[in-house]
Amino acid sequence: MSFGQGGPFDGPGGSSSSTPDWSALAEESEARSRRTRLLWIGGGALAALAVAGIVTVAVLSGGSGGAGGNPTASPTASDQAAAPDDKPNFPDVSVPPPPNPRDFISDPKKDTAPLTPATLFPRKSMVVGEHTYPRTRTAGTKDCTAGAQGPLVSSLAHNGCKQLLRATYAKGGVAVTIGVAVFDSPARAAKVMNENRANLMPLAGAGVPADFCQGTKCRMATNATGRYAYFTIAGYLNGKDVTANETKARQIARDGGAYAFSQITQRGKDQAAKAAEQQLKEAQKKAGKS
Repeated sequence: MSFGQGGPFDGPGGSSSSTPDWSALAEESEARSRRTRLLWIGGGALAALAVAGIVTVAVLSGGSGGAGGNPTASPTASDQAAAPDDKPNFPDVSVPPPPNPRDFISDPKKDTAPLTPATLFPRKSMVVGEHTYPRTRTAGTKDCTAGAQGPLVSSLAHNGCKQLLRATYAKGGVAVTIGVAVFDSPARAAKVMNENRANLMPLAGAGVPADFCQGTKCRMATNATGRYAYFTIAGYLNGKDVTANETKARQIARDGGAYAFSQITQRGKDQAAKAAEQQLKEAQKKAGKS
């Protein structure tokens, strides 16, 4: 069998040759290389543009203020200089520590507020916790011995008692007389207390009989705070003796002692508050002049 033109090696465009066209192949390879380089160059430029865009967005985001992303303008030098002028200026006021209320009930030079039965026992009733007792009478004297009996007379006189103020409260068949004695020093008041001579003279009147706690057994107690010694005498209005087991006279006696203490300490608090207010006014006045 012979193979001539039109045999199995014929291509659709014509005949094939056993020798390749090297020149055509070289041109085609060079064309493919140029296209590849152009694609790499174009892709690199796009990548560079993308990175630049990300950096720009990051810079803008970094300059935004708050969660909302709204940009906040930085204060200028003139704004910063003007900011302190918007704040109020307060004077430098140096205030001393508040006075101690106990100092006022211990020192006669500081304890200068008016001292009378009306100022020491101003209310019409004695209220201690849940207990309320109407006041029946008050009295005050500079002759302390006139409101005392028994050994208390000499104790008050020897320790220089300046004034004795009394008040009586009654309710439910029992009554108590409170007595507050004033001295020049806490030492004198404490000495009277330690001598345990709580023989206060009861103060009768307005329903409290003249023989109240006279010739009958009554509860008596004494104590002291600051330059004040205070006493209580409590018993039954009908003349019944107070026994160790009874409770009504004991309760009003305890309440009377607590009330006397609270009234004396309140006197110190009131004077300390007034002194603190005066100190503040003086400090403000001094600061205003400076």
